[in-house]
Amino acid sequence: MEVGGSEGWNSSFSKSSRGSRRWGRRRCQKEREEAMGWWGETGGGMVAKKRVMVVIDQSSRAKHAMMWALTHVANKGDRLALLHVVPHSGGGEDDVPNLATLQAVCKACKPEVEVEALVIQGPKLATVLSQVRKLEASVLVLGQAKPSPFSCLFRCRSEEFVEQCINKAECLTLAVRKQSKGVGGYLISTRWQKDFWLLA
Repeated sequence: MEVGGSEGWNSSFSKSSRGSRRWGRRRCQKEREEAMGWWGETGGGMVAKKRVMVVIDQSSRAKHAMMWALTHVANKGDRLALLHVVPHSGGGEDDVPNLATLQAVCKACKPEVEVEALVIQGPKLATVLSQVRKLEASVLVLGQAKPSPFSCLFRCRSEEFVEQCINKAECLTLAVRKQSKGVGGYLISTRWQKDFWLLA
């Protein structure tokens, strides 16, 4: 289900399994501004075109994040940028996702959204942050892994990467984790809210 406008935002967030409060009318002004940026709304009620960036790799969570960004964030005329970062150490061809196929999937799903693919070599975090600035991305979407049962003792590198992007990127950054089939929907994390359940 595609959510559009501020009414969809308020009605679609529900209480997560962790007991977090509903993200509703009492969120702070900063959160309201970020929400407006998500939907591309301007102060005059006009809808501005925006660039949505998704960090892509071979994982299923990255593909889930891509499809969620396409169906929930990107609107007609927006540009969806699929960014894959190759480390300086290099990697085999098996480590590079088939971006041409992912582009075709996006175009078939939502042809009114422009899709571009970028493959850049460099340190992952610094590259993502620099591309957000260079391309003037409005929204950055990341796939989020299911927490490790030993997360109280250590965090995996992917969890640290997602958290650093949320805290440092110069745009609204959303971490997305698809729920199991029995539960449905997605868990969404931002700089201000963690693991909010979005029914979709």
